[in-house]
Amino acid sequence: MKLNAIIVEDEENSRLILRNYLTKYCPNISILGEAANVEEALVLIRNNDLDVVFLDVEMPYGNAFDLLDKVGDVNFETIFVTAYNHYAIDALNAHASYYLMKPISIDELIKAVDYVTEIRTKEDALQDQVLVPKTNVVSGKITIPQQDGFEVIETVDIMYCKADDNYTEIYLNNNKKKLVSKTLKYIEESLKDSNFARVHKSYLVNVNEIVKYVKGKGGSVVLSNGKEIMVSASKKSDLLSYFK
Repeated sequence: MKLNAIIVEDEENSRLILRNYLTKYCPNISILGEAANVEEALVLIRNNDLDVVFLDVEMPYGNAFDLLDKVGDVNFETIFVTAYNHYAIDALNAHASYYLMKPISIDELIKAVDYVTEIRTKEDALQDQVLVPKTNVVSGKITIPQQDGFEVIETVDIMYCKADDNYTEIYLNNNKKKLVSKTLKYIEESLKDSNFARVHKSYLVNVNEIVKYVKGKGGSVVLSNGKEIMVSASKKSDLLSYFK
């Protein structure tokens, strides 16, 4: 699992050492930037989707805890890197994922990265599970994963879904579109109890929005918004079964 990271450290030589260690021994870490102080770090944090921040405690014009206070809602893991062990309790209170002492032990660094990787992997797995609506709990709704959580939408508001490689475009009846990092097959499974028909390898339609069927080898359907979608011959009988 790739993890987006930044290094926050005021000493250039320490940044170089950590960067070289991460590059050589932790190939799943992608370093998006480096900062020498709190203000530089804030810019990087606010402009990147981060999984982990390698954070020195003592810096000029503020320390690591000042930085975390300014960030507010922290949605990344924090690995503290410091020469001082008396910050350990404060780091624990700041929900640090790991506490590394300088000089950095390569074995400890690898353990820290493995630990954070495990955390992020579990979080992603949980979010994947959330996408499938639990019909006995939240009937008629589906969740759409986003960077900062997920959005809940009513299945009746979905007109149709279109495959886009490993993504799916979900078109709503208010002319809005949602791009989801899931395959159309995955979305189809999520909506299997909500009157959605796979009419084509690239299309899944809300049967309740169909206003017209046009004859042909496979034919086509016209939705209530005027959108016409081709029906593949292999899917024709499945579609027409909804209207018998």
